[in-house]
Order: sequence, then C-alpha cells, then structure tokens
Amino acid sequence: MRRIASLVAAAVLVAGLPATAHAAEPGQPCPDPVAAARCTGGQLADGTPYTFAKPSRWNGTVLVDLDFAAGGLASALTASLLERGYAVGGTTRAISSWNIARAIDNQAEALGRFEAAFGRARYAIAEGRSMGGMVAAGVAQVHPGRFAAAIPMCGGLGGAVGQWNQKLDTVFTLKTLLFHDTALPVTGIPADVPAAQQQWLSAAASAQPTPAGRARIALAAAIGQLPSWGLAPDGSATPVPDERDVDAVEQGMYLALAGGPLPYLGQAMSSRRTIEQLAGGNPSWNTGVDYARQLASAAPSQRNAVRELYERAGLDLRADLGRLAAAPRVSADPAAVRYLERGIVFTGDLRIPVLTVNGTGDQISTVAQQQSYGSLARRAGNGALLRQTYVQTAGHCTYTTGEQQAAVDRMLTRLRTGHWPDTSPRTMNALAAAADGGQGRYLSYVPPHFNRPYPAGA
Repeated sequence: MRRIASLVAAAVLVAGLPATAHAAEPGQPCPDPVAAARCTGGQLADGTPYTFAKPSRWNGTVLVDLDFAAGGLASALTASLLERGYAVGGTTRAISSWNIARAIDNQAEALGRFEAAFGRARYAIAEGRSMGGMVAAGVAQVHPGRFAAAIPMCGGLGGAVGQWNQKLDTVFTLKTLLFHDTALPVTGIPADVPAAQQQWLSAAASAQPTPAGRARIALAAAIGQLPSWGLAPDGSATPVPDERDVDAVEQGMYLALAGGPLPYLGQAMSSRRTIEQLAGGNPSWNTGVDYARQLASAAPSQRNAVRELYERAGLDLRADLGRLAAAPRVSADPAAVRYLERGIVFTGDLRIPVLTVNGTGDQISTVAQQQSYGSLARRAGNGALLRQTYVQTAGHCTYTTGEQQAAVDRMLTRLRTGHWPDTSPRTMNALAAAADGGQGRYLSYVPPHFNRPYPAGA
C-alpha cells in the first residue's frame, strides 16, 4: 500500500534528474532510501514526469508502473524489488488522468527513456495498481511488441465503460429507493465534488441505522456487485463476515459503500466528475437493465441478506424492484461513450502473458470484473496466456509487499522458462512469506459473473 505523504517527497528529490545518461556511468545516484541504485528521470513529450531506478546487480527486468513517479522510490515494494535485482519505475497520472489511451502510450514512451539511459531490458513488464492495473492490462493489448508481460493489480478489468455502468447501478438504486426526494447527484456531478461526496456519505450514514435503510443499502450493494466486506471508517481491517450472519453481511456492504479511506460513494463522485469533464458528458446508462435479474445473480449470502432485511423492515422487495423498473432511466451521451472506448475496451486479444491480482473485498475495482476479463481472453483463444489470482483482503489495493513481490517473481519465472509456474494459493503465499515474513492471503476463488460487460455479451 502506498504512503502518499512520503512518496511526494521522494518524487521531488528526483525531479531534477536528467532524462539522458552519462555513457560511462548511466543515471545518477538515487536519493534515499534507495541511494545504492542509479536513477534517471525527466518528462515525456506531453509533460508527464517519469522516474526509474536500476540496481547495481540488475537481472535485466524492468517494471513500468503508471504511478511510480508520484513517489514510488519511497515504497517498501520498490526496496524489495531492487534488492532482488529488478529495475523499477514509470510515470504519473497527473496529466493523462482518465485519458487511458494516453496513459497506455506513456508507458511505452517511458520504457524507451529507461532503455536510452540504461540499455535494452531483457524483459519489460507493465504493472500497476488501480488505474495503473487497467493501464497495465491496456499495455498488454496495445503494446505487446514493446512489453514482455503485464501484471495488473486491482485494476478495473471490466473496462472503463463497464466499470462505470456498474457504479451507476449502485448509485441509481440508492437514489431511487432511499433518496429520491433529494438533490443528490447520480450523474452530472457538480464542481464542488467534496460537498457532493459528503452529502452522499452523510445520507448513507443516516439511512444505515434504520431497518428500511439497511434493507435498501443491501439491495443497492448486491445489484452493484459490491463486496460484503469493507474497512472501518478509520481504515482499519474488519473481520471477514460470516456469510450466514445477515447483519455482518449488510454491515460489510455498508462499509464497502461508505467506510474506509476511499469509500465507494466518494470515488463515484470524484472520478465520475473527472470523466464527465474530459468526455464532455455522461458515458453511463441503465436503459434496458433488469435490476431484478441482477439481484438474482448476486452472491447467495447477499440475496439472503436482502430478503431477510426486507422482511424485518416490513418492506415489499418485489414492490421496490418494481419501483426500480419503472423509474426514469439514465441515457448516455454517445460522444462520451466513444471517449471511454478510445481509452481501452478489453477484447481478450492477448499476445503476451498476463497475471492479474485482485482483492475479494475491493470496493473500487470490484472482483466480478475479473470474470469479464478472463472470459474475453478464453473466448479469443488466449486463455493460456492468462493467470488470475485473488487475495482475501478488504479495501482497494490493500496488498502486502510480499503478496505483490510474489506476483512479480512468478511472472519472471514464466518469462524465463516459457511456461507458467505454479500460481496456486499455497505457492503464492509461500513466496509472499519469503519476501516479507508475513502471512500471504492468496486463496482459491471464482468471481461472480460481471453484470455489466462491455461490449454486451462479453
């Protein structure tokens, strides 16, 4: 997990490093805490900062990450990777933002800057977390000639169109059933994003103590395929809920919506506002969507929780589903949809190995999206190039250093041998423990079918 405050300081230290290297001794000494490595940095053609660090004993592999130049030199993962001989670096998202196509191309350009400074890499691996995971998967599809492999972690692999349709479903359901008489925005997010976030979080908090509020929060979360597990408001871990405990399941769904340092409802406002500004309109729709069908496909524990909570509240679930069906729907602006399409639409067209990592309790990059990505790869005949792994953790991108190191080491073995090594939970957890001494949390898991694949039918 990133420590944002310390990362910014490290990025400032390398901002003045030259973009080209001295012939005799490539790069410059890196700042602490990785002073033993050599660094290079500068700006890409569009002004995006980039930074790379190369250890003295380089194994010929370089990792390229969307967010590295925002402070990656200070992370524990960077220290672990450098110690094992990996070069590591990348860009920031400050300029590209939700222009995913630009971010994807920037990774290829950044790789070129690294190789101009340090020489050609034997293996270049695109990797990253969150949007960086989406970009890494995009690199695998768009630039397979430049990169040898990709490791998308906690990325929205349903693609931007599908991911934001899914988020629309959750917020639309909440607004229709609990807050229909309020001005809470669903799309068309106002410029005062912090106010919109606080209004939504306060509304959810006021509904949670009531029986009707809990029932309808559970329904919205089940329709939107949120996890039944979230972080506490202070960001601390919570126990994995017993699937038979209706109250614990609902509390987990509420925390996924409104708990932790990055609540779903907060990100649904901030990122949608950014996307709408860049795309020139709303790229999401729910015309023709059957929410009763989406509830029917939810996890059994969530369906059971919704039914029991509705009974406790004295509410008619069928009537509420009817209200959702009859409510005026949201239509997308076609030009805005095309904007997200130009970013990346995942097609399953893989020509290099891809290893995904996703948390089962990730409220932002919901785990169901992994099903869509895997299905597309298999449908395109490329399932042999893909391995998908899952970590039992709540929150967005809440992996340990060892869990991430394990994924990188497995991919390097895949590249060196030409064959997939064992990526079972037992092996991944052993590798994680060897890397940082902690207990790995990889587990066997089958994600649910993603409700909002794009293109439809994927």
